[in-house]
Amino acid sequence: MAALVLAGTSDIVVAVASSLLVIASLLGLRGFRQFLDTRSASAWEYGGLGVILFMLIYWTFVSPHVNARSAMISGFIAYVRFSIGWAVLKYRPSERPKYAYYFVSIAATLGAVVHAIRSVAYGLGLAQETTFLQPTPLNVVFLGMATLTLPCLSVGMVLLAHDRLSERMERLATFDDLTGVLSRRAFIARAEAITRATAAAKSTFSIAILDIDNFKSINDRYGHAAGDVALAHVASLISRAVRASDVVGRIGGEEFALLLPSETKEAAGHLVDRLRAIIAASGSCVPDRDVVSTLSAGVDAFREGDTLASVMARADAALYAAKANGRNCVVVAPAMETLTLGHQDGAGFGGKIMNG
Repeated sequence: MAALVLAGTSDIVVAVASSLLVIASLLGLRGFRQFLDTRSASAWEYGGLGVILFMLIYWTFVSPHVNARSAMISGFIAYVRFSIGWAVLKYRPSERPKYAYYFVSIAATLGAVVHAIRSVAYGLGLAQETTFLQPTPLNVVFLGMATLTLPCLSVGMVLLAHDRLSERMERLATFDDLTGVLSRRAFIARAEAITRATAAAKSTFSIAILDIDNFKSINDRYGHAAGDVALAHVASLISRAVRASDVVGRIGGEEFALLLPSETKEAAGHLVDRLRAIIAASGSCVPDRDVVSTLSAGVDAFREGDTLASVMARADAALYAAKANGRNCVVVAPAMETLTLGHQDGAGFGGKIMNG
């Protein structure tokens, strides 16, 4: 359209500028759809674009018809804007703030309404043009609204891009990039919230600390890439096996924590032992390598007067006892004890050992 202002309204300029406008409109729709992770464009939309470009040339050079050309272009842009507004609402991530998505949808819909009115007016002969974008009252309103809605749409897209960037940054801060489970900081934050709620309700929860057995030997023998594959494999099995209410986090190199709300440590011990058995029976965790991962785990439960740190410390001590007992087992901490962190004697620890 800037070319029309600078170069006049010759047929060639009108045809080129109008062609670029409809092509850019469809590309814009495709961009929004790709951003929203849905289909980019239908084959019939490309076919419709081809028909529009053909008729644009026909009504410009072969059988000039300004009204038909204006109605066709505005109708197509109205379709594009309506599609953008609908797609932004339909595919808006439910967990994200609504403002940016509603802003874009409203701006796109307003633009669509303006173009639809213009298309109908020229299509039904309610308005007449002798030259393209003749300064009629309808065109003045149309250009004014286009001047408002296009920048709003651009600003809205910037808002959506900012929201997407914020979402990715939040995810990086919340989830471990390699395993997909909660990062240590996010796990501790969520577990602290559950601890406060549990203390207020005078309820309980259990925590298990899980460690992949002999993980260093995987790295040393097959390389760190194989170790990463093993970590992702075990994390995937854990995530699929736990319940929706359970909280899983990676709290160290090959160490995971599992919080089981409202569970006694005895029940939690059985659940964790079932998880241990699933991983032990899962086969090789590294493609084309005979590498079978096993887990050792320590379990304890929250009780009155505890903090999250004290529960995790007792579960960690139980984990050391499981390692000392020969690995690939689960140790449930005893009911009352004075624990020494790093204790290596499973029998001296006094916890209940589960190994299938």
